[in-house]
Amino acid sequence: MGFSFQILAQDAHSAARIGRLRTPHGIVHTPAFMPVGTRAAVKTLTPNLLTDLGAEIILGNTYHLHVRPGASLIASLGGLHRFMAWPRPILTDSGGFQVFSLADLRNVTDEGVTFQSHIDGTRLFIGPREAIQIQHQLGADIIMTFDECPPATAPRSVVADAVARTTRWARICLEEHQHAYAEENQQALFAIVQGGTFDDLRRRCVDELLALDFPGYAIGGVAVGEPQEEIERITALCAELLPQDRPRYLMGVGRPEDILGAVQSGIDLFDCVLPTRNARNGEAITADGDLPIKAGRFKDDPNPVQPGCTCYTCRTFSRAYLRHLFNVGESLGGMLLTIHNVHFYLQLMADIRAAISSGTLSHYATQLRERRAVASVPEPAP
Repeated sequence: MGFSFQILAQDAHSAARIGRLRTPHGIVHTPAFMPVGTRAAVKTLTPNLLTDLGAEIILGNTYHLHVRPGASLIASLGGLHRFMAWPRPILTDSGGFQVFSLADLRNVTDEGVTFQSHIDGTRLFIGPREAIQIQHQLGADIIMTFDECPPATAPRSVVADAVARTTRWARICLEEHQHAYAEENQQALFAIVQGGTFDDLRRRCVDELLALDFPGYAIGGVAVGEPQEEIERITALCAELLPQDRPRYLMGVGRPEDILGAVQSGIDLFDCVLPTRNARNGEAITADGDLPIKAGRFKDDPNPVQPGCTCYTCRTFSRAYLRHLFNVGESLGGMLLTIHNVHFYLQLMADIRAAISSGTLSHYATQLRERRAVASVPEPAP
């Protein structure tokens, strides 16, 4: 089975849509959330747990897997799917986000980026051809073009240079993807739109990428320091410019409220470390706000994290028990909260798809936003 994308339903009151994304390793029902498996693992969750939770696709990090254990080693062991025993679809980023996140450890030129490894200081180079070669070795179903992600505070001239590199590198990525691996390749290559908060640069980037005719497009360079209203505005602008018949992926944006708004703008795919990272730090994400489970008010609370939630954690354990696990340093606490948070996100996407199908998305989004807005103010743990 190769790659295809089909729109099944469209919301009457917004740009939201339901889609079916076919990949060599299975179908993804969109809008969809991708749990982040940075180093070939979604932290604290086994593949069978992810399957039980309903995850249809996960994300891997090209830069980190290239540094350790190495793309060639993963390829020799059967590729990323076999390496991590995950049979369903995988999307790998290109390493472009590390151009932003590892700004103190890299040097950008028109040819690519020289990184100083955050592990041992070893210097390594990733350009557009290298990014495609690495992702080919990893073997993900969806791979990304190499891009330059500037910070939100970057001046216009720096953002313009990043857009020029991003579109130039996208062309090289496409050439490498089509020519070097044409006979055996079933991977779908998505391009990434950059341009910061400058509308004309976003439009320029979209126009140049559309001319290359990629099977999917991502919106990058958001949630990197800009105000919330700018995230929403840029997302809506780019989504409107991108083709109706191609999947649209908003990179790294993951608050439930952000996802709702982005879906209404026409976004199909999401990823974010928020549900797993927050869980390890003791925060449960619920429809009624985010709970700091280590807080003193939960010391003897017999209720589940979220009443009515059907995840294993909520069916089995109390808030008091989870608080105890965190306060005595038991790693089980992080695992159980991760199960809940990932379940919440995957159920959120299922509920969104159902609301689009029934024509009630606007009502559902308003209700959820109102419920989360009345969350209690956290109190410090004793």
